[in-house]
Amino acid sequence: MKIGIIGGSGLDSPDLLENYQEKIVDTPFGKPSSPLIIGKIKGIDVAILSRHGRKHEFPPTQVNNKANIFALKQEKCKFIISTTAVGSLREEIKRGDFIILDQFIDFTKNRELTFFDKFEFGPIHTPMAEPFSEQLRKKLIQSCKDLEFPVHEKGTVITIEGPRFSTMAESHMFRLIGGDVINMSIAPEAILANEAEIPYATIAMSTDYDCWKQDEEPVTWDTIRKVFQDNVEKVKQVLINVIDSFSYEEEQKRIKEKIRTIPDFPKPGIMFRDITTLLKDKEGIKKVVDIFYNRYKDKQIDIIAGIESRGFIIGGILAEKLNSGFVPIRKKGKLPAEKLEQEYSLEYGTDIIEIHRDAIKPEDNVLVVDDLIATGGTALAACELIKRLNGNIEECSFIMELPELKGREKIENSGFKVFSIVEFKEDEQ
Repeated sequence: MKIGIIGGSGLDSPDLLENYQEKIVDTPFGKPSSPLIIGKIKGIDVAILSRHGRKHEFPPTQVNNKANIFALKQEKCKFIISTTAVGSLREEIKRGDFIILDQFIDFTKNRELTFFDKFEFGPIHTPMAEPFSEQLRKKLIQSCKDLEFPVHEKGTVITIEGPRFSTMAESHMFRLIGGDVINMSIAPEAILANEAEIPYATIAMSTDYDCWKQDEEPVTWDTIRKVFQDNVEKVKQVLINVIDSFSYEEEQKRIKEKIRTIPDFPKPGIMFRDITTLLKDKEGIKKVVDIFYNRYKDKQIDIIAGIESRGFIIGGILAEKLNSGFVPIRKKGKLPAEKLEQEYSLEYGTDIIEIHRDAIKPEDNVLVVDDLIATGGTALAACELIKRLNGNIEECSFIMELPELKGREKIENSGFKVFSIVEFKEDEQ
């Protein structure tokens, strides 16, 4: 997988990438605005292109958007994320806020907006109702939230021709017709990316209030540049987080491939998800433990509570990596010292699990670990045991989840957090 990034000022720097190299490319539509910078972020191949050139030498109308998009298509980019500065047309969108655009209104006049200048093979009219990729938008929104950056989850951008800024009358008009922000770049890129069938999304940063707001100075280039440069590191963090999520998805896919499915075990109609094939694979088990470790390494986990029996395997390894203690939660009759027990429901009947009374001290931060969350009964019973010992439950963590059985819902409705690495649908082979 390769991801294209179209960067504005300050976001075309190679310091984002590992093992980068510059690649000069040409296209049937001419040269793109800049050479591509090719490298990796979090193990994912990335190609960065500077929208206005390395020295910002191309004004908006002169940007060769067709060449830019085609160059990334030619480079086999599966997604394109762009960054841009925008002016706010809304009081609530403040300087420095991020906006994850979901619509545009195109007011450009002199741009080349299509790859299909001729209908040599019949008419081609690209749908444009939802011009920004929902998959990428969700990732950008989540990244901003994870980093606790102010983010507006939707926004309509007005794209004007430029390079001049709006008149006050125009600025008020753009507000009246539904614009939330304004800039000079995004609509042509979005149109061409859709024609090229590359999922495209934009993280926009508000740098000014255009000129509609009477108590603010009208926009200037110096204002835009200063606010954007002051916040460029935040934009980089958002991008790195998003690309890391793609890296994580690749890891999830590899882990899932190592889990064997056995139909009709232990009875007809059951698709048994067997992790023994994952456990024997040294790369697979390492990836699982690394995912858990990276999630909890800054959480100061005092105790890993592993649920019998596969929770012992993962929990034991993870406890060593996190420098935490390990506590087994076992089925009734298998623990020797004084213990607490908790009954829970099964499909037919009930069962009981137990924990030693001295296993957890009051206020210990406890991570519950098991291989699988199905109905959630065992994990919820384990949480109740830990709470009875006055432990604090950080989260309940599982390698895999069967979402149709609603175990997550049951545990979360009881006030505990849930994390799983992979999901298996009920009929998934």
